[in-house]
Amino acid sequence: MTYSSIYVCIILVLMLAALVADKLRPGLILFSAVVMLLCGHILTPKEALEGFSNKGMITVALLYLVSEGVRKSGILERIIYSLLPQKACSVQRANLRFLPVISSLSAFLNNTPVVVIFAPMIKNWCHKMHLPPTKLLIPLSYATILGGMCTLIGTSTNIVLDGLIQDAGYPGLAMFELSRVGLFILITGLAYLVMVSPYLLPDVRKSEQESEEGDIQPGLDRLEIMLSTRFPGLGKTLHEFDFYRHYGANVRAIRRSGTTLQGDWMNMRLTKEDTLIVDADPSFMKTWGESRVFWMVSRMGDVEKPMGSRKKWAALALVVLMILGATFGELDFVKQLFPRVKLDMFFFACVTTVVMAWSGMFNTRKYTKFISWDVLITIACAFGISKGMTNSGFADFIAGYIIDLAEQARHSSNGVYIMLAALYLITNLFTELITNNAAAALAFPLAVGISHQLGCDPTPFFICICFAASASFSTPIGYQTNLIVQGVGGYKFTDFVRVGLPLNLICFFISVFLIPLIYHMV
Repeated sequence: MTYSSIYVCIILVLMLAALVADKLRPGLILFSAVVMLLCGHILTPKEALEGFSNKGMITVALLYLVSEGVRKSGILERIIYSLLPQKACSVQRANLRFLPVISSLSAFLNNTPVVVIFAPMIKNWCHKMHLPPTKLLIPLSYATILGGMCTLIGTSTNIVLDGLIQDAGYPGLAMFELSRVGLFILITGLAYLVMVSPYLLPDVRKSEQESEEGDIQPGLDRLEIMLSTRFPGLGKTLHEFDFYRHYGANVRAIRRSGTTLQGDWMNMRLTKEDTLIVDADPSFMKTWGESRVFWMVSRMGDVEKPMGSRKKWAALALVVLMILGATFGELDFVKQLFPRVKLDMFFFACVTTVVMAWSGMFNTRKYTKFISWDVLITIACAFGISKGMTNSGFADFIAGYIIDLAEQARHSSNGVYIMLAALYLITNLFTELITNNAAAALAFPLAVGISHQLGCDPTPFFICICFAASASFSTPIGYQTNLIVQGVGGYKFTDFVRVGLPLNLICFFISVFLIPLIYHMV
């Protein structure tokens, strides 16, 4: 290894340690790493800033607004209410009815608003049907992740990787390129969830029941709210941060990692993984329903005035046209008809966002609140770190090591599988420890290095990264949707390990086995 490679390796180790320690937000940690690469002359100022103008990153920002327009339309609620049985049924039957639809929706919409909308609805339905919501909420989160693996816009990870691919001079991924493998993972994963969730997931815990019991004063509602990274009281106790003075609601309990805190919880410091049980009057939802200070995970439907019928169907039509346009825009005859315009997802996301804004399909005065800026900064900085790994030669060094592993097994025709397995496991480890977008960006130069040294098409390696970066099932911290259902369902960390680890293995084996067959690598 060269001195530049060693320097980059040290920065990556420090960055990973800081992300695991969770001392700062991921965006600021990755920005610090970019600055260190800049100081070490690994990156030029232009290379350090290129990620902030990347088309993939901006597409992610636009899709946040598109998802908000669809969420506000109320169509998603109508769909799920029509699917949930109105008579007593088993957990398996309920999962079998709504999980395929949830995964289909998340293939084209941002996962987080889908879970934020459906989690409280499913929980309320479970209480009505006398079913434990803990049997359905983790499958809800996992179904959105599985659905997102099947299309280019199903998750920001795929869009980010597509931006890196195009910046490197390769043709981008088609809308349904990932479906060739993703559908097998989706079908197998959903079948697994339907079969095992009644047995591996816990019943409602006593701590959760206790937090929901007790008298409620007349005129007040009991709500659950999950704190976001924008909550100003993080790191403070409720004695230090007067929640009632700020928001006009009384905190009755704090739920953390599936357990309602006992003892002197008023003097325990708040974290971004906490869910608060509060009593508030109706004005609370009207005032703070659209805030990003915390995720509203209870009674989302009461926040806004319903959108008019025409706008509802117009919002749905716009999303359908966006998907169809981005799909057919990649066809050769369409490119010949419109040689001066690249009709890709970025183009149609721009058009859809502008039409939704001028049609009033989302609150245009608060539109910046619907965008997760830390995610965007993380993505932009991850591009710079990825470039630094390439410039220093560190990516080629790791790629060479992976190829050496494959060469040792080439006599048994397993070399391709070993290379894909190593790349998958490295990416998946990153996504479980840090964030899925950063994991994809860090693994990207490894895929390029492997393909360059082998002299082969890098597309199969890019596809492998997409699935590995999205397959975050074993921990609640790897994916925002897991954190949301943890707060709503009162899950423990071990619940995700028990159900998620086998699902991780399912995704691993299907990806590593099918990718070489579908892309003719063997």
